[in-house]
Amino acid sequence: MKTVRTLFVIAFSFLGGTIYAQKDKIIPDLSKVNDTTLWNLDDRELINTDPVHLSVGEGDGILWLKSLSFENGTIDLDIKGRDVRGQSFVGMAFHGLDKNNFELVYFRPFNFKSPEKKGNSVQYVSLPDFTWQKLRQEHPGVYESEPNPTPDPKEWFHATIKVNHPTIKVYINNSEEPTLTVEQLSTRKSGWIGFWVGSNSEGEFKNLKITKN
Repeated sequence: MKTVRTLFVIAFSFLGGTIYAQKDKIIPDLSKVNDTTLWNLDDRELINTDPVHLSVGEGDGILWLKSLSFENGTIDLDIKGRDVRGQSFVGMAFHGLDKNNFELVYFRPFNFKSPEKKGNSVQYVSLPDFTWQKLRQEHPGVYESEPNPTPDPKEWFHATIKVNHPTIKVYINNSEEPTLTVEQLSTRKSGWIGFWVGSNSEGEFKNLKITKN
């Protein structure tokens, strides 16, 4: 058994400097995100490694784990945004082809405790065709929701994204009930995953774990 487990670790060692891999569970070593053979950074600067800290910038920024192709499974990670209205959009991209083509679950921490905007806290989009503006206008309340439970917008929170085509479920802080359940809008079923920040936003990420179905 020890030999088998060692072989799994060796087999997955190329995945971002994996520190642990057994069967279909992968935990990339985030201290190695500067390695461009494993990761690809689009339109941001890297302030720190583990936790990963992406800088403020115009437009979207993504740090892709390009050494892994993700299909169905579970993405677990901890995220920290800012409690600054309109300047904190943080999340996880998946099924990525490039910086313009991917699916995304992201959070607006500044809305977490807002009585008026709480329902706009957790968002799914599929780019480039299904932006948040289009989805909110044509399908209000379907592809975004309020957080359950409600995290502190200034602190770390845990996000679990379960992808089982065609359904996506999002959980916050290990809740048993999903805070958002949607049907995928993209026909693409596999691709890169990556840490994402929106326009005028910075974000921090740690404890990334990927479990494949």
